[in-house]
Amino acid sequence: MQNKKFWFASKLLALVFLSAAPANAQTTRPEAEKQLAHDIYKQFIEVPSGFTTGATTPVVDIAVARLKTAGFSDADIFTGGAIPKKGNLVVRYHGTGARKPILLLAHIDVVEAKREDWSTDPFQFIEKDGFYYGRGTGDDKAQAAVWIANLIQYKKEGFRPDRDIIVALTADEEGGGPYNGVDWLLKNHRDLIEAEFALNEGGWGEESKGKKISNDLQVSEKYVLNFRFEVRNKGGHSSMPVHDNAIYHLAGALSRLSDFGFPLKTNEVTAAYFEQMAKIETGPIKDDLGKVASGSEEAMEKVAAASPAWNSTLRTTCVATMLEGGHAINALPQLADATVNCRVLPEDSPEYVEAALRKVVADDQVSVKLLSDFSKAGASPLRPDLLKAVSDITTEMWPSVPTVPIMVMGATDGRYLRAQGIPCYGIQGFFMDRDDIRFHGRDERMGVRAFYEGQEFLYELVKRLSALAK
Repeated sequence: MQNKKFWFASKLLALVFLSAAPANAQTTRPEAEKQLAHDIYKQFIEVPSGFTTGATTPVVDIAVARLKTAGFSDADIFTGGAIPKKGNLVVRYHGTGARKPILLLAHIDVVEAKREDWSTDPFQFIEKDGFYYGRGTGDDKAQAAVWIANLIQYKKEGFRPDRDIIVALTADEEGGGPYNGVDWLLKNHRDLIEAEFALNEGGWGEESKGKKISNDLQVSEKYVLNFRFEVRNKGGHSSMPVHDNAIYHLAGALSRLSDFGFPLKTNEVTAAYFEQMAKIETGPIKDDLGKVASGSEEAMEKVAAASPAWNSTLRTTCVATMLEGGHAINALPQLADATVNCRVLPEDSPEYVEAALRKVVADDQVSVKLLSDFSKAGASPLRPDLLKAVSDITTEMWPSVPTVPIMVMGATDGRYLRAQGIPCYGIQGFFMDRDDIRFHGRDERMGVRAFYEGQEFLYELVKRLSALAK
C-alpha cells in the first residue's frame, strides 16, 4: 500500500505542476448569462424539496420549462421517478458522437430546514452581505442551476461538442433509500445516463481568511452506515426511580461514543492530499501535514485535532444525530433510542464498524442494529485529461491555486455510478470558507462571487472535456 501511495502522489505532482497555464481567463460569465443562472438558482432554492417532507418534482418542472423555452425538444428530455413527488430529470445535448457522453449530475433534494432554526426563511433566496442564503445554496442546487444555465448557453451558441452532454437532476441523495434518483435511473433507464464518466458534487474550492488554498477534485468518498442504539425497559412510576433506566443506559452509551475515536490512517488518495497540503499550508501545522503523508501517527493526532475536516479525512467517524425517549412526563421510560450516523473509510468494513460500536457501548441493555443497506465503491481512476483541464482552468482563473485530488469526508451519489462502472468526479469551482461550511446546518449560504466564478469554471470545464484536442 505504501508504494501505491508514493505512486499516486508522484503521478499527481507530475500532472498538476506540469499543466500550469497562463493566467488570462475571465472569472465570470457575461451579465445575461449570470442573470439566467441567478434566476434558475432562485427558483430552485424556493422549492421546499426536503428529503422527508418535500418534493423534487416541482424543481424538475421548473428546469423543463426553462429547457423547452430554450429550444430543447421533448425527445431530448426525460422525467420520471420511483414515485410521483420524487421526480428526476435527464436532458441530452447532442454532439457529434465521436466520443462517449459525459454525465453532469446534481441532486435537487435538500436536508430538512425549520424556519425557527434559521435567521432567514430557509426556502427564500436572500442576498445579504455578499452571500446567497437558503437551503440548498451550497448542497446542491447551485451546481444544478449552473448545469441547466450553461446547457442553455451552449445551445444558444450553437456549440457542437464531440460527445453528448447529459444533465441529470436527481432525487433523494440526502437520505438514499428506494426513491434515490441515481439508483433508480441505473436500474430502470441506464441508457439515458450511460457515459464515459460523470462530474458531480463532492469537490469544491477551499479558502481560509479570504485566501484561496486549493481547488479540490474528489476521486473517492466515504460510505454511510446508520445504526440504531436502542434500550427497552419495563418502566414504572416516576415517583419510584431505579438505576435501571432506559435513558441512563442510552446516555452512558452515547457518552462513551463521544469519547471514542476510530484509528487514524491514510490511504493512497488521502496521503497524496496531505502531501499537497504540506506544500500549501503555512504555520506550525505545515510540517505535521507532511509527516501525515509519511504515516506518522503522532502527526496524525495533531492534524486531526487541528481541523474537524482533517479529522474526518483520517478516520471513520460515528456520531449521534437523532434521539427519542420516554412516553410520559410522570413515567420511567420504556424506550430510549438514538440514530448514529457513520461515515466510513472505503477500506473499513461494515462488520468492523459494528463490532467497534458494540465494544464502545459496553452495555448488554443497549442493542446496536444496522438500519439499512449500504453502498460503497472504489476510487475513480485519475484521468489525465480531466486533471489537466481542471488544473489549467484553475490556474487561469486563480493563479497559484493548485488542483488537489481528495477523498470527500461525506458521501455522494457518485458511489452508485462508480459501483456500476461509470467513473465519477466531484468538482464545482465554488470556493467556500473551510472554517465555516454550512451544508446541512443553519443559515446555509454561498458567496455571490463564488457562485458566478463557479458558473464560469464549470462552463469552461465541460467545453474543454467535450471537444477533441486540435
